[in-house]
Amino acid sequence: MKAILKLEEFAMFLACLYTLYLFDAAWWVYPVLLLGPDISMLGYLAGDKVGAWSYNIFHHKGIAVLLLITGVYANIDELFFTGVILLGHASMDRVAGYGLKYENGFKYTHLGEIGKK
Repeated sequence: MKAILKLEEFAMFLACLYTLYLFDAAWWVYPVLLLGPDISMLGYLAGDKVGAWSYNIFHHKGIAVLLLITGVYANIDELFFTGVILLGHASMDRVAGYGLKYENGFKYTHLGEIGKK
């Protein structure tokens, strides 16, 4: 991925961290931001198609923003924080080169093949 896009993704990750700080999130929310959405990789135990589907649900920024906005308008903190966590985690993954998955295997993403330079 181009350096400017990685910088943009990193800025979104930092914005999510700052948002959690501003809203006085509990300490345990930060490790959840870093690792929590990756539980979706367990879907790969049921095959590549289910794995890609489950991974993409937890790493799709549109879904994250929808949860975040719904949490704001419905005044549901848990939904808001879930959206912030998913958005921040997806941005962190994009910096590392992990994109949304295709159904033909974990290493095939919308950013290119993982591990291939």
